Amino acid sequence: MTTRPLYRPARRELLAGGAALLALGAARGDAAAVVRAAAPDLAELRDLTAAARPIDAAERAARLARAQALMRANNIGAVLIEPGSSLIYFTGVRWGRSERLTAAILPVEGEPCVVTPFFEEPSVRQSLAVPASVRVWQEDEDPLAVVAGFLRDRGLATRPVGVEESVRYFVQAGLARALPGVRLVGADAVVRGCRMIKTAAEIALMRCATDVTVAAYRWTHARVEAGMTGQQIGALMTAATTRLGGESEFAMALIGPAAALPHGTRAVSRVADGQVVLMDCGCTVQGYQSDVSRTWVHGSASAEQRRVWDQVKAGQALAFRTARVGVAAGAVDDAVRAYYERLGYGPGYRLPGLSHRTGHGIGMDGHEPVNLVHGETTRLAPGMCFSDEPGLYLLGKFGVRLEDCFHVTADGPRWFSEPPESIERPV
Repeated sequence: MTTRPLYRPARRELLAGGAALLALGAARGDAAAVVRAAAPDLAELRDLTAAARPIDAAERAARLARAQALMRANNIGAVLIEPGSSLIYFTGVRWGRSERLTAAILPVEGEPCVVTPFFEEPSVRQSLAVPASVRVWQEDEDPLAVVAGFLRDRGLATRPVGVEESVRYFVQAGLARALPGVRLVGADAVVRGCRMIKTAAEIALMRCATDVTVAAYRWTHARVEAGMTGQQIGALMTAATTRLGGESEFAMALIGPAAALPHGTRAVSRVADGQVVLMDCGCTVQGYQSDVSRTWVHGSASAEQRRVWDQVKAGQALAFRTARVGVAAGAVDDAVRAYYERLGYGPGYRLPGLSHRTGHGIGMDGHEPVNLVHGETTRLAPGMCFSDEPGLYLLGKFGVRLEDCFHVTADGPRWFSEPPESIERPV
């Protein structure tokens, strides 16, 4: 780690013009004006992602080998994947979904195949990051017949075809028509079996994304002023994240009673002394995400706010201690919920208390299988990554959420970001 500051503290006395613009922007609810006022400080932030190493060819080859081993173990002849993070994971192809099918077929042996419209083939080939064939279809042809043709050519027409969990119904139905008698099965054992276990390269990218988010929090927290709206605070966070090299995914700031609603409200609230500010923010670096939440009080915290903050900190620490190899994912949620119930919250998901799961999987998507939620029986294994965010919410008053992500190792969990020390030092 460098010893040079990644940010500098707010200097409210620095530029009278900047301060005036900040006040004007706050009064008008103008998020852009607030960002413009902060431009001199933004200019001093440096890119933290320059050394981030993208996923290389060797890692992509290992993914396919792992997927094919899991196909053999589960008697699956091929896996069908539509555009999205799983397509990027296995092929590198970044594509959007529409009524025109682009899809990949991973066979149990040999190279994958990408099926795409004829006029899209050059673009698909540009983003393809693995050895693969490309088969095209014309506008007056059935793309699922092309998929079926590939399966027949590879001798896989009579083998079960695994369907990635987000593949749309019309694709599955179309393949059933094009390949009568085909047996379609879920591909979770293959796709989740690969993606849930992160490699060192993936973890390094997630750590880099988290470093960006934490640095952006430090910069933003020092610039939160009375009168600001959540939108303005989020705009500052987004601007800092971008300057630090991350691709901002979300930057939510909830103020006062709105913080009791985990995903907020449309009502506009403004920062004032004694009010809770709850932020939930994340970014992407080389396709991998961060997710960090911080809560503090603008001005002085009340005894109740301080007590709840400390209880959430203890709940987060309990979840972290519980998340050991071999423990059921649901047991992590159960441990926190039992602790909160002893404090008088709940029971279960009732309010006041913890109304959502303790955590979710994270990686290329902000939310991935599996969750730290009651009833989830999947056992934790090295390489799994989760958020740890057991918030407490008091409707009509405020909410507190502290969220940091961790990855599971044989020696216990490891944080991507260190949890905050106290309500006075939230970042």
